[in-house]
Parts: sequence; C-alpha cells; structure tokens
Amino acid sequence: MSTKVPQNTDQEIDIFQLSKSIGNFFDRVNRFIFRCIQFFVQSWIVILILIVLGFGLGWYFDIHKKTFQNQVIVRPNFGSVDYLYAKIDLIESKIISGDTAFIKNVVGISDPKSIGKIEIKPVADVYKFIEDNQQNFELIKLMAEVGEVKKVLEDNVTSKNYTFHTISFVSKKATNEKQVIEPLLKYLNNSAYFTSIQKIGYKNLEQEIAQNDTIINQIDNVLNGFSNKVKGGSSNDKLIYYNENLQLNDIIRTKQKLVIDQGENRLKLISADKTIKEINATLNINDHKITNGRFKFLIPVFFIFIFVLITLFSKFYSKQQRIHNTRSI
Repeated sequence: MSTKVPQNTDQEIDIFQLSKSIGNFFDRVNRFIFRCIQFFVQSWIVILILIVLGFGLGWYFDIHKKTFQNQVIVRPNFGSVDYLYAKIDLIESKIISGDTAFIKNVVGISDPKSIGKIEIKPVADVYKFIEDNQQNFELIKLMAEVGEVKKVLEDNVTSKNYTFHTISFVSKKATNEKQVIEPLLKYLNNSAYFTSIQKIGYKNLEQEIAQNDTIINQIDNVLNGFSNKVKGGSSNDKLIYYNENLQLNDIIRTKQKLVIDQGENRLKLISADKTIKEINATLNINDHKITNGRFKFLIPVFFIFIFVLITLFSKFYSKQQRIHNTRSI
C-alpha cells in the first residue's frame, strides 16, 4: 500500500497550523495595538497634562541648563609644564569638591559656580617634537620599529614635552576673557619661583640676541674686509688669498647659524614675557550633547513612560492580588 497520501495529509495539517499560528499572531498584535490606543484615549487628560508639564519644565531646562565648551591654548615656558598640570588638577579637584571659595578668592573667578569642569591636554605636534632634537627623533624612530609609536606620542611623559597645551573648561553660561581667562592666567602665573626664572630667562634671551647681533656685525666687517682686499689685489693675490684663508666657509656657516638662531630667539621673546603664555582662546562653543536643547521633548516622553510603567505595574499587581484572593478562598 502506498504511503504518499498520509504524507500529503500531514503536510496540509502543518500548513494549516502554520497559517493559523500566523493569523493568531496578527490577532494578538491587533489586540495589543487596540489596547494601546484605548489606553491613551481613556487617559488622554492625564497624558495631556504630562505633556504640557514636561514641555514647560523642559523649556526651562533648555534655557537655564545650557553648557558651553571653552578652550585656551597656552605655552608653558622655562620648564613650567609640570607646574601647569598640577595647578589645573588642583582647580579641577576644587570644582569637584564644591570649594567655590577657593575658585573665587584664590583663582579669582567671580562666578565659580559657572565652571563645571576643567582639564588640560597637550597639542600633539610630533614634527615640532622631533625638530632640531636628534634624541627625540631617534626615540620616535625606535618606537616605530616595535609598533608602539602611538603609545609613546600619547604617553604622559612624552606629551608634556610638546610646545603647546590646551586648557579646556565647561561653563554653564556664556563667558568672556575678563571673567575667566584673565583671572585664570593671573593665578597660573602667580609663582614667586617661576616669576624669578621668567625675569632672568627673558633678560638672558635679550642679552643673547644683542650679543649675536654684535657677532654678526663683526663677521660682516671681516667679510667686507676680505672682499675689499680681494677687489684691490691682483689675480695672483686672489689665488694666494683663497689658499691661505680656507676657514672663510666656517665663518660664513657661523653667520648663517647665528641668523637662524636670531630668528628663533626673537620668536621666543614674544612668548617669554610670561611663564604661562596665552596663545589663543576660543570661548562659548555650544556643547552638542544629546540633551542640549531637547529637554522640552525628552521630559514629556519620560513622564509618559513613567506613567505607562506605573499603570502597567498597578494592573499587574491588581490582577495578581485577585488571583491570590481567589485561591485563598
């Protein structure tokens, strides 16, 4: 006897059960959607109150709870990098502990509660780091060979040797240089030790520039003397002169080096008038957090979510309570 007919019957039953299961699933989805609509229709007054209340509260937060990012690029001079980082860490610890008296009286910020956070990071400039420094170049090259160059560049010890550093702080309202930057830099430069170092270093730099100018003038006089001697002599004298003054190239190279040093020294002189020199400040950058400007939408949704959660819990508890009471009887 053939068994094909029972197999077809089983397949028809399986398809029928699958179709019925799918139909039941969509029925459950429809009932769920209907219950949701019914719930919101029945509770529309409460939901409307929650939306209005949440929108008003969110509007208030959007206006009064804005935060701004602020950045100040500074150049620590005369070996003051560790001192600078320690001072910024101290200010951050005082902000965390809520010591507004320190921020106001010692640092000098008139509205200490407006500052929410402060930190400092180096401006990573590897090219400046290895420029004219063979040891740094060899270090980077060695680390690159073992695949750890990124780790070295981001290391705390290495990064502190970069020229520029960025002080970043969060303010709860718009600010300006007079309110925060000027008192902050005044506080950072208020060190008797580094003030003395700065004065001596600045004076030494001025003396070096003046001395180099004198040496360059002397070299120019020597070169001019040689040039006049060559012009006034015979061709035979020129041959003897160039044979007997082989150090002329060394003198020219010395002048070239001094001219380069003078250019660098004059650039250093611009930032050497302070221990911590401000390079540039960018203030009141809108903090693009997910909540910024969106509280008026997020809070109503949150209120409705809590209301739905409480309602579901209440219904669940009531149902379980009835079941418990029925079984107890």
